[in-house]
Amino acid sequence: ISLDVSAVLCEGFDSPRARMSCGHVVTPMSLTKWCQQLLKQGKSRFVCGQSGCNAEWPYQEVCKMALLTPEERKNFETTMALNAAVGDPNTKFCPGCMTPVTRGSSSNLFVCCQVCSAKTGRSFGFCWQCLREWKGRQPRSDLCENDDCHNSALKTLRECPEVKIKTVNGVKGCPSVRACPTCGSLIQHTGIGCKNISCPRCKMSFCFGCLKTISECRTTGTHNVYGVCSIDIVPRQTSIPVWQR
Repeated sequence: ISLDVSAVLCEGFDSPRARMSCGHVVTPMSLTKWCQQLLKQGKSRFVCGQSGCNAEWPYQEVCKMALLTPEERKNFETTMALNAAVGDPNTKFCPGCMTPVTRGSSSNLFVCCQVCSAKTGRSFGFCWQCLREWKGRQPRSDLCENDDCHNSALKTLRECPEVKIKTVNGVKGCPSVRACPTCGSLIQHTGIGCKNISCPRCKMSFCFGCLKTISECRTTGTHNVYGVCSIDIVPRQTSIPVWQR
């Protein structure tokens, strides 16, 4: 524990202080608040807040120095995963060490974590789909052998209830959750308001009923009716589009 009063992020907090791996000093409370602020900004990694210091703190270091409770850890990890998914669909957090890992192949659910492998002295892999330590043979593109391994996004698309969408032939049932046709993010419609929506992730505007762009929905076919879908409603999606940025 360091008592260096010149360090960053510790003003106003009367508590023990600890030196981070980058050399700067924090208090548990200030570190927690700083990391929470980063999470609110949509970040999934923790970077020192000292001016001119861009050092990244490993998650395990943050947990130790911030004295995070089990509940705080759970909240941090949930938000980190959500932020990472929005920022980069090819990155997820290893369930063993919470280190961000990039998927090598979209046709293989097995992902090797180099950090855990180095720690344990053996190859450590996890399932990209259920985020648990890998079980069974690999490579696999469908599922691992953990109980109830499934693609939660596809399950949501398959099992979500319907909402009513206006069409030129009346009102038809439409899945209440769609995968954005551009980036694949799941978006829910309450059935209230306009059928034309804008994806909060990629900003693409499309029709929730036919999954076409708004201009295509309005002009395709024999009708051009604002607020009414002029194309047949697309059935439930069976795959998640990949964002080709």
